[in-house]
Amino acid sequence: MRRLPPLSSLRAFEAAARHLSFQKAAAELGVTSTAISHQIRSLEECCGQQLFRRRPRPLRLTPAGQDLFPVLRNGFDAFSAMLETISSTAEARSLRVTTTNAFASRWLVPRLPQWRKAYPDIPLEVIGTDRLLDLRTGEADVAIRYTRTVAADSGAQEMFRDRFFPMCSPALLGAGRPIMRPGDLRQHPLIHFDWLKSDSETPTWRRWWAEARAMGAGLSETANVWDLSFREETHAIEAILAGQGIAICSDVVLARELASGALVKAHELPLPGYGFYLVQPPDHPRPAVIAKFSEWIRSAL
Repeated sequence: MRRLPPLSSLRAFEAAARHLSFQKAAAELGVTSTAISHQIRSLEECCGQQLFRRRPRPLRLTPAGQDLFPVLRNGFDAFSAMLETISSTAEARSLRVTTTNAFASRWLVPRLPQWRKAYPDIPLEVIGTDRLLDLRTGEADVAIRYTRTVAADSGAQEMFRDRFFPMCSPALLGAGRPIMRPGDLRQHPLIHFDWLKSDSETPTWRRWWAEARAMGAGLSETANVWDLSFREETHAIEAILAGQGIAICSDVVLARELASGALVKAHELPLPGYGFYLVQPPDHPRPAVIAKFSEWIRSAL
């Protein structure tokens, strides 16, 4: 077992020996000269020898102090150099971001060139999965969670919130009668995809028809024909882009497609969506990098 004195006394001695001044050592370490003197006295007691000749002035090292000083100086220099190397390596390492498949493929990945332009020295590793990765075990550095609400004490930051609209390719609408009322959507194939069964307020066609009826649309209670159904949201999005039907989709996830005209809203009646929350471990070693990512993703919306 190593027999070592307190680190504070070693630091005090190294600084005082380098400056040959208790006052300058105190200024460097942000303590008082008296504290430096006490720490060095403690170290001398541990060594069993004096390390400085305090009289007559100026301050000088004893032979024991001359032996100890280069060992500590070289050790602290080595610590500093290694910590700088490790820090530089950590800053250059990829920031691993986990989020849902749909948000990763339709929103985040198309905007990665903007991130590379803003932060060319911080590569991103995007982990698209609908499974919740455990940030505490290091499966990812930061997560963009998609949920209706989070606990107030979770530390999660809400970045933005979406709404859901019936969306489709403009070519599909051009092939039929104009959409004037909610019931007119039934002349086109309807596309569905799975949602978590635990959420009773998921933005599905069944709920959209209920909202339309509540607004006095005069729709019948008959069940809709499920023309196309997918397990994955990304597959449903590909189907509407291909002009195969109309799906209830997020205006955040498909913001680029709406802006470019690749997709249009088949009707303006929305359903409330969910929040996109930035989540990070409270003790993550790269908080500055995550802060840059958080600021960038808000500006990229």
